[in-house]
Amino acid sequence: MAVELFEICKAYGANIVLDNFSCRIEEGAVTCIMGPSGRGKTTLLRIMLGLEQPDSGRVTGMSGRRKSAVFQEDRLCDNLSAASNIRLVCRKGMRNEEIEAAMSAVGLASDCLNQTVRSMSGGQRRRVVILRALMADYDVLVMDEPFKELDVEAKEKAILHTREHSLGKTVVFVTHDESECDILGGRLIRLE
Repeated sequence: MAVELFEICKAYGANIVLDNFSCRIEEGAVTCIMGPSGRGKTTLLRIMLGLEQPDSGRVTGMSGRRKSAVFQEDRLCDNLSAASNIRLVCRKGMRNEEIEAAMSAVGLASDCLNQTVRSMSGGQRRRVVILRALMADYDVLVMDEPFKELDVEAKEKAILHTREHSLGKTVVFVTHDESECDILGGRLIRLE
């Protein structure tokens, strides 16, 4: 089932960030959202996830769907290891070998598995966040600038891993880099 946004309006005081915005997000496809800062990209994702309500308009196709998300902030449990953070959202019984293989695919060394995320670099933490979202059981994956803070090599690995492990799923992600959309094979929506 497609996700549809109908005439979404949202303002913060006098600042109108979304003004009668409508779009259709196809089932099982990647949709990339781009636009200048302050144009409502993050707000749009938050409305889709039900974390914010629009001033007017409606969203259909999200009810009853399992959602996974990568926010701009890492939102990790700092005192837990990388593996424990990932396990928080995964099916019961996920083996360390599965998590370690995923970590390796995005360029994280095996010694990161049991390292507390508090002691990791920003790029390492970001890759844990991406893996946690990808390894959750979801129907719709929403990602807000997921590949920021990654160097060129880590970014390429993370994007390729995301593409491989979200195949056939509905993915909506915000980016400022059109090449990310190209690599993921997504349809581009510009918020102007």
